[in-house]
Amino acid sequence: MPETQRPMAVTLQVVSIVLFTFIGYLNIGIPLAVLPGYVHSELGFGAVVAGLVISVQYLATLLSRPYAGRIIDNRGSKRAVMYGLAGCGLSGVFMLLSAWLTHLPVLSLTSLLIGRLVLGSAESLVGSGSIGWGIGRVGATNTAKVISWNGIASYGALAIGAPLGVWLVNRLGLWSMGLSIILLALLGLLLAWPKRAAPVVAGERLPFMHVLGRVLPHGCGLALGSIGFGTIATFITLYYATQHWDNAVLCLSLFGASFIGARLLFGNLINRMGGFRVAIACLAVESLGLLLLWLAPNAELALAGAALSGFGFSLVFPALGVEAVNLVPASSRGAAVGAYSLFVDLSLGITGPLAGAIAAGFGFASIFLFAALAAFAGLLLSLYLYRQSPKYREERNAG
Repeated sequence: MPETQRPMAVTLQVVSIVLFTFIGYLNIGIPLAVLPGYVHSELGFGAVVAGLVISVQYLATLLSRPYAGRIIDNRGSKRAVMYGLAGCGLSGVFMLLSAWLTHLPVLSLTSLLIGRLVLGSAESLVGSGSIGWGIGRVGATNTAKVISWNGIASYGALAIGAPLGVWLVNRLGLWSMGLSIILLALLGLLLAWPKRAAPVVAGERLPFMHVLGRVLPHGCGLALGSIGFGTIATFITLYYATQHWDNAVLCLSLFGASFIGARLLFGNLINRMGGFRVAIACLAVESLGLLLLWLAPNAELALAGAALSGFGFSLVFPALGVEAVNLVPASSRGAAVGAYSLFVDLSLGITGPLAGAIAAGFGFASIFLFAALAAFAGLLLSLYLYRQSPKYREERNAG
């Protein structure tokens, strides 16, 4: 049985599966820093259209979550991952077409937008599929480990992908980005093909809206915690500029390094202490980090605030995710992962315009106070859910 494996054997098996998340998110990261500039400068469209090219992918991910959950539960997580990798490859084809149609701006933009929609749908298949595949292979007792490593793979890939995309375009041109995405997707498919699939769990498939209702409180906690990440990722460079500080990129790097470091060092605490306790502690640390960013008198303390925020946010997703996934039967696990992950997409989609409006009215520092209050609200919600969890457990057992 998977549960009797040694911890290192379990970890290696998990890493071999979240590798596909890494490949999928590398494909997402590569165009991230390049496309707004390309649409604005090369194709001649306005800033709104340049922003739309990025946000349309998040929209596609959000809308495709229910469909991805159904594929995982009914056809298997391995097949979902392979569909997703094929989708990544197809998005690379549309990017190649866009590069060849630069002299026809409207056609080039249309091709780019179609590719972004395909990539967004592929993201939900690869990300949720890898989690389902990992849990199916190493057992439900290792859910926290699978979700933690999946997060390390996705954030690590985005951190590597963005500068890699800039380097490729500067050296070779936009076409190289499309070709790289196609080749990476093919590599992922070749590696996934021989791997053993997780069995499809028999049993009743709960309707997606029913699953969404069950994980809603946990998802709201996740969304409130994710506002800090969205605020730092979107506005830290502008905040640094208004304060006349240098090295805003170091702030992002430190946030990412703390995030990954905390997951590697403390991921096992979720199984030992329970998801709610870990979430409460993490959201407290994240709130403190965001408050420090708000009050920071110099760049050094702002760096410390970013590091604390990354450290705190690191385990919020897996901690609340474990509790959310446990609320549904194993046969609907894919739907639960998809429904729960949807709240990150929603949070990141809302944070940009909302924090932007707050910054316009009260200054850039105020957005970190707003994010700190959101994280604290997430803490209070997690505390409430922790208090209510024995009652929910009794109801579930009785049912």
